[in-house]
Amino acid sequence: MIIRTWIVLVVFIVVTQVALATETGLPFGIRAYSATPAPRFQLQNMDGESIDLQTLRDNWVFVHFWASWCGPCRLEMPAIEKLSQIITYDKLPIVMVNVAEDEDTVFSFLAEVTPTLDSFMDTDGQAIEAWKPRGLPATYLVDPAGNIRYQALGGREWHQLEYTDFIKRVMRKKHE
Repeated sequence: MIIRTWIVLVVFIVVTQVALATETGLPFGIRAYSATPAPRFQLQNMDGESIDLQTLRDNWVFVHFWASWCGPCRLEMPAIEKLSQIITYDKLPIVMVNVAEDEDTVFSFLAEVTPTLDSFMDTDGQAIEAWKPRGLPATYLVDPAGNIRYQALGGREWHQLEYTDFIKRVMRKKHE
C-alpha cells in the first residue's frame, strides 16, 4: 500500500511539473520573475553616448551583462547578434553591458565577434552590483513598465526558434 501511494505521488508530481512547463512555455534556462523593478543605470558606450534604462520604458528590453574573458559570453555573442537581426532594436532594444573591462579590450572583441552590436561600459561595476547576477553571462527581459520578468544565467542560443518565439510571445503579453 505504501509503495502504491508513493508511485501515485511520484506520477502526480511528474505530471504536474510537465503541465506547468508546458503552460509557462519557458525555454530551457529561462527563469520567470514576479514583477521586480529593474535597477536603474546610466552608462556610456565607447563613443561617449549614454543610455538610461528609464528612457527605454514602454518597450520590452533585453539587458545582457557580459565580459570578453567569460567563455560562455564569447560563445553566446554571435547568437545575440543574430537575434538582433531577427527582432530589430525598435521592437526589442538590446542593451549590452560590459562588466569592468577597458575600452580597447571591448572594442577588439566586439569588432571580431559581433560587429553590429554596441556595448555600454560598466567601468565602475555599479550596474552589475545593483543587478546582482549570480554569474556571467546574465540576461534579463525587462517589461514596458520597467520590471524584470525573466532571467537567463549562462549562454543561450538566442537566435534559435525556441527563444525567438518565446521572446515574441512575451512581447505580445500585457503585464500589470
